[in-house]
Amino acid sequence: MTESFPPDVNGVAHSTLRITEHLVAHGHQPLVIAPAPAPGAPGTAGPFPCPVVRLRSVPVPRYRHFRTALPGPGLRAAVAGHRADLVHLASPFVLGSGRSPLPTVAVYQTDMPGYARVYRTGPLGEAAAWSWVRRIHNAADRTLAPSTASASSLRAHGIERVWVWGRGVDAQLFDPAKRSEALRRELAPGGEVLAGYVGRLAPEKRVDLLGEVAALPGTRLVIVGGGPAEAALRRSLPGAVFLGPKYGAELAEIYASLDIFVHSGARETFGQTLQEAAASGLPVVAPAAGGPLDIVCDGVTGFLVPPEAPGPLAGAVSRLVRDPAMRAAMGRAARRKVLGRTWPAIGDELIGHYAEILRHRGEAAR
Repeated sequence: MTESFPPDVNGVAHSTLRITEHLVAHGHQPLVIAPAPAPGAPGTAGPFPCPVVRLRSVPVPRYRHFRTALPGPGLRAAVAGHRADLVHLASPFVLGSGRSPLPTVAVYQTDMPGYARVYRTGPLGEAAAWSWVRRIHNAADRTLAPSTASASSLRAHGIERVWVWGRGVDAQLFDPAKRSEALRRELAPGGEVLAGYVGRLAPEKRVDLLGEVAALPGTRLVIVGGGPAEAALRRSLPGAVFLGPKYGAELAEIYASLDIFVHSGARETFGQTLQEAAASGLPVVAPAAGGPLDIVCDGVTGFLVPPEAPGPLAGAVSRLVRDPAMRAAMGRAARRKVLGRTWPAIGDELIGHYAEILRHRGEAAR
């Protein structure tokens, strides 16, 4: 069960799709249960590597482009009809809120308590979110967190049986060889150094902190993505180039054509775009918080800076702008660091977790 699946474009949807591909390739028979997308959304029918059951869904308040499923009899019937051996909950918050008698792995991906704080629901809203997260995850046999920091946060808030399970990256798609000089001339006709951000344009991403980066001499800020904060960001960052959402080969070409990748949000449980940038041979500048702590080796593959501090963020980018040799060396080191993090390797790790859960359940039943 997943809270998001294509045609949605986000980390939860992408990782769920890649894992189902891996399971099918290894002879397993997954069934995906996911929210129905908005009426008329393209790509709903796939093709997908396995059957997909869509549940009736509604838009999430204050984030209306994201939809959540409404659990009901259809959910239970789908699980029973599939005769599943195990339930995999991808980023559970609404789906997966009920207890299942089947062995269950819950994958923590979205920092809902952090979102409650960003969207100003107050201490009570954040506490309620943590209470709900505890209820869901402590009912599972095992919780998989995407980074060391997110695992530590979960344990500190009373979640039990937590393991770290990261994410893969397609280093054949995201490759420095995709660099396009024609695209670089289009984005930086004056020969500026290209610093780029890729991701959702939403309040929690704090893209507004990139104002000082956009103002650096000899630098052009490139922003890839869309979201509810886009209009405000276009007004506050008039010198930046906004390319909108990009995917696949077009996105890979953009990454490879940048010189520096910069990330501003401090609430990433993992940070998939940072990993894609590293695979593309870019030095990465990011906050020293959450998922980036596992991806960026400070001073080797990029720089980690204090969270929510625009000055240090711009200062780190400025160092890289002034030093092409440092950029190149860090970019090479960044790619080397992530080359082993393939989706097949990550998928094998997950199958190992499944096997351990089933073994423990079997032993307990004796």
